[in-house]
Amino acid sequence: MTTIRIKDAAALLGVSDDTVRRWVDSGSLTAEKDEAGRKVIAGKVLAEFAREHAAPPPDPLGVASSARNRFVGLVTRVTADGVMAEVQMQCGPFTVVSLMSRESATDLGLEPGKLAVAVVKATTVVVETPRGSS
Repeated sequence: MTTIRIKDAAALLGVSDDTVRRWVDSGSLTAEKDEAGRKVIAGKVLAEFAREHAAPPPDPLGVASSARNRFVGLVTRVTADGVMAEVQMQCGPFTVVSLMSRESATDLGLEPGKLAVAVVKATTVVVETPRGSS
C-alpha cells in the first residue's frame, strides 16, 4: 500500500502542512504512523479525500461544454510571432500551455493577468509512475 507523508500530502492538495495536520487531528482525514513513527496517509485515503473536497474555482465563462477538463487560471505569458502564439496559464499548481494562432490570442484579448479557462479535450493522456513502484 502506498503511503504519503504529511508534507507531501499538503503539496499534492495545495495546502500547508499545518492544514493537513488539522484535518488529521479533527478526524476529517485518517492517518497512521509509519515504521519511523511519522504520520502518513494511505494513498487511497488521500485520493478519496482529494476527490471529495475538490472545489474548482468558479468558471468565469459559465458556459456548458462536453469537455470535463476545464482549468480556470490566470494567463501568465503570451509569446507571439508572425503567425502563432504560445499562451501560458497558471491553473492552481499546474501550468497549462496552449499553442494557437496569433489572431486567436489577439481576438481573445489574452495577456498576462487575464482570467481564462483552459479546456482540454484529448484522446491521449500519458500516465507515468516512479520507477520501481507497483
